[in-house]
Amino acid sequence: MSEKTRILVGDKLAQAGIDYLQSFSDVEVAVKTGLSEDELAAVVGDYHGLIVRSGVQVTAKVLENPGKLRAVARAGVGVDNIDLAAATTKGVLVMNSADASTITTAEHAFAMLMALARNIGPAYKVMSEGGWDRSKYVGTQLSGKTLGVVGFGRIGRTVAERALAFGMTVVAYDPVFNAESALDGRVKIFKDFDAMLGDLDFISFHVPLNDQTRGMLNAETFAKCKAGIRVVNAARGGVVDVPDLLAAIDAGQCGGAAIDVYESEPPAEDDALRANPKVLCTPHLGASTSEAQQAVSTDACAQLLEYLKGEGVRGAVNLGGVRLDLDPAQQPFVELAERMAHLLSPMCDGGLGNVTVTLEGELLASAGSTIERMVVINLLQTQLDDPVNVVNVRLIAEERGIKSQTTIIDEPRVSPRIKIEVESGDATRFIVGTVYNDGLPRVLNVCGYHMDMVPEGQMLLLQNEDKPGMVGIVGGELADANTNIADMTLARHGDKAIMVLKIDAAPDESLVNRLKARPGILKVATVNLPKIENGG
Repeated sequence: MSEKTRILVGDKLAQAGIDYLQSFSDVEVAVKTGLSEDELAAVVGDYHGLIVRSGVQVTAKVLENPGKLRAVARAGVGVDNIDLAAATTKGVLVMNSADASTITTAEHAFAMLMALARNIGPAYKVMSEGGWDRSKYVGTQLSGKTLGVVGFGRIGRTVAERALAFGMTVVAYDPVFNAESALDGRVKIFKDFDAMLGDLDFISFHVPLNDQTRGMLNAETFAKCKAGIRVVNAARGGVVDVPDLLAAIDAGQCGGAAIDVYESEPPAEDDALRANPKVLCTPHLGASTSEAQQAVSTDACAQLLEYLKGEGVRGAVNLGGVRLDLDPAQQPFVELAERMAHLLSPMCDGGLGNVTVTLEGELLASAGSTIERMVVINLLQTQLDDPVNVVNVRLIAEERGIKSQTTIIDEPRVSPRIKIEVESGDATRFIVGTVYNDGLPRVLNVCGYHMDMVPEGQMLLLQNEDKPGMVGIVGGELADANTNIADMTLARHGDKAIMVLKIDAAPDESLVNRLKARPGILKVATVNLPKIENGG
């Protein structure tokens, strides 16, 4: 008799998920919640699959001796409580059930938009306190108004569909959507955020928080908006600059805001957002419906069983670490390609377009498919909320109109080298790299700037005017922020230069903003790459 598939439910899970698992005669289910890290580490190896929500930390210690464990399923979206690097190293697949909460999250964002338009929040408050003032709460209808959707992934598209059904005009900003329109031509796609703002009556955010999205709606961008624009943020705290939002409301530039997410959760009791009568606040309810809670549980259970029974992979978040069609000599070049793409991604400030990977040297010819996929994964993953892996990367790129291709130059006497080119707005960004005999990856050229740099660790990337004193300015700012420089690479091209600084700790937002504000500094980006082990 074959061994039963053993599943450990380590966190509180909707009963529908447990019932689903128990409906299979060849599946054995154990529910053990409230285990400590040591207790979980001691038993997890006895099970083929583990299901958690956000309450259990699946740490490197838990995964140190995985035993029979082949997969961890997160019932929900975020996987911050799971050590992905440790799981990948141990060969444990990690998956989430992100799709299950798409409709619920989109519905909440749209409900907030409707409530904002009709002043539901303040009107309810007055009524509950015994008041009655119809004239004070005259709203605006949605039909005929223009909604700007920021981020056109799963949730953004779902919000757009509902807005179109209400007779709204919908436009969208998404720098990694390589098409002029979406939803059968009904939604115009912008690559330039500022260019979209002038005609909007409402704006709704559906993007991850990163260097490109942090504070993207601020005093400067508010000034480009139509007076009275209404704002919905059900994405991430920090995407909308809160002090600038409140100032815009006070000045009448913003007609009101609906906020479901905060930089610090819960926000302080005296947080200014709570007290402003033109701000509708909800306590991060985006995915909080009974249907969604059941759906994420049953989806997570179904995905886990499908994988364990060899029926397919859905929702994987670390399958990007799987290496395909490689021999040991090719492996370092795949890792090089991943690092190069991750480094190039923030430099594509005109959005991501078509991708060309050129592989030189006979060694790399048979690894073309793997390298191309890893390049596109690493270009996309820093700019999207949706998990991107070797299974879904082509579909995600296709949905966004991004095409990728690989050119092979397999001459036996050519030294192996990789070049990645990305169409970004009106320009093409590129990066070139190789692996030397010491086994270390090297970046040799970034957009025309020649260098010899090992891409690893916490890095600060700056483009500046090529004039005296710039290094001193940057060094002074880092010194004032008590941030130590471990290494520095400088390169010049025309009348501009770039600095790549390896620093001991991630720079805080205030340091990045101060650097951006310095005369002569043109661009600033941060990149964090894993340290290289066993190099040399």
